[in-house]
Amino acid sequence: MVISVPRLVIAAPSSGSGKTTVATGLMAAFASRGLAVSPHKVGPDYIDPGYHALATGRVGRNLDAYLCGAELVAPLFGHGARGCDLAVVEGVMGLYDGAAGEGELASTAHVAKLLRAPVVLVVDASSQARSVAALVHGFASWDPEVRVAGVILNKVGSVRHEGMLREALDESGVPVFGALRRVSQVDTPSRHLGLVPVAERASEAVSAVAAMASQVREGCDLDALLALARSAPALSAAAWDVAEVVGSSPPPPLPVPELGGSAPEPPVARRARPQTPDGLKPTIIAVAGGAAFTFSYAEHAELLSAAGAEVVTFDPLRDEQLPEGVGGLVIGGGFPEVYAPELSANEPLRKAVAALAERGAPVAAECAGLLYLSRELDGQPMCGVIDAKARMDERLTLGYRDAVAVSDSVLAVAGTRMRGHEFHRTVVEPGAGAAPAWGVRTPRKRVEGFVQQGVHASYLHTHWASEPGVARRFVERCLTS
Repeated sequence: MVISVPRLVIAAPSSGSGKTTVATGLMAAFASRGLAVSPHKVGPDYIDPGYHALATGRVGRNLDAYLCGAELVAPLFGHGARGCDLAVVEGVMGLYDGAAGEGELASTAHVAKLLRAPVVLVVDASSQARSVAALVHGFASWDPEVRVAGVILNKVGSVRHEGMLREALDESGVPVFGALRRVSQVDTPSRHLGLVPVAERASEAVSAVAAMASQVREGCDLDALLALARSAPALSAAAWDVAEVVGSSPPPPLPVPELGGSAPEPPVARRARPQTPDGLKPTIIAVAGGAAFTFSYAEHAELLSAAGAEVVTFDPLRDEQLPEGVGGLVIGGGFPEVYAPELSANEPLRKAVAALAERGAPVAAECAGLLYLSRELDGQPMCGVIDAKARMDERLTLGYRDAVAVSDSVLAVAGTRMRGHEFHRTVVEPGAGAAPAWGVRTPRKRVEGFVQQGVHASYLHTHWASEPGVARRFVERCLTS
């Protein structure tokens, strides 16, 4: 099997260079030409894919070599890009920045090599002239396996400034595919965890994406970029098949090690025929959405559906009741701290969530979902499923985590190893009555999260494609609870 979708990776020397503006603008500009564009984001970012989806009309997908393992990057790419004319992959941080202490792992450069994709470097040229050539030369020559095939100059001040930059880069031998002027209307607002998600500013986001597309069309050579994308060689890999992997048999659980042990190996997806418990009807699994809960991976819903569930969404800000016949609940990440008063005011839904958990129905909550299930958040009453108080904190908790399940739960048996990611500015002060969910090794030894009855709640964001048995186990528990 081969994957032969034309593709580009949009990278930069550092964060803040304009990757999102250029990548989203390219996606929208190519989509406006009638091309089916597949949008991708390197790393665990949940917000940029929302802008990508707006630009392309297709779901934004993440490619994370840490959470899913390097062996799944190309298959997941092929799954998302199936049937498309072009794929645009937005990088993360600087081109060579990856998981802390892990070398190139999960960096944009690592993913570009796994995809054998040409890299276009977005350079913030606002404070440099001839020095841009030295910068680009360094990035292009650092790793000969990374094909830095061209540059897009961003935040160019004038025609004269652009001429100076192009003249310098002529000497480097790296082509310039475009130059974008400083334009304020393409800026997107940020707050404590990055950009404001599309779901919170729908009309403004549409205008912002249109402005990005307009600027890219005016400043970039789209024909040359498309030709570059088509120069990417075919990948010797099979596209990820959700129906195939969800039926795979999980490995026997490993003994729960001491938290000071060595880091686990990256999880590997196993392939087999899909299975559904005999004689059981499909169950309804409700997934939280709306402005307060925007963080999720598309593959999660696909896995749940392939495992036999009917997946429906609900909005905890607006819906006063859970969907009829719900058998399980998934509450992902987002910004409940921004909407704490509104979430608290929806008392009927809070009571419905508490009642569902009380009768033992499976509930999986990550980060924002953990806060929502707590007794209170910044003094505002929440669902009260977990005996804990949550509050905003000045310190940012951020990074990849190696974890092992320390309690049997609706997601995993004790000993299951997974990799996760934390990204929050909140603190949860636990009460009593729940077992921990995970033992976390990085950056220090600790236990984390809550397991009680059918509830699994944790700060860790995990990618279920790395361990499809998580989705299958959750659906089976919903069917039998």
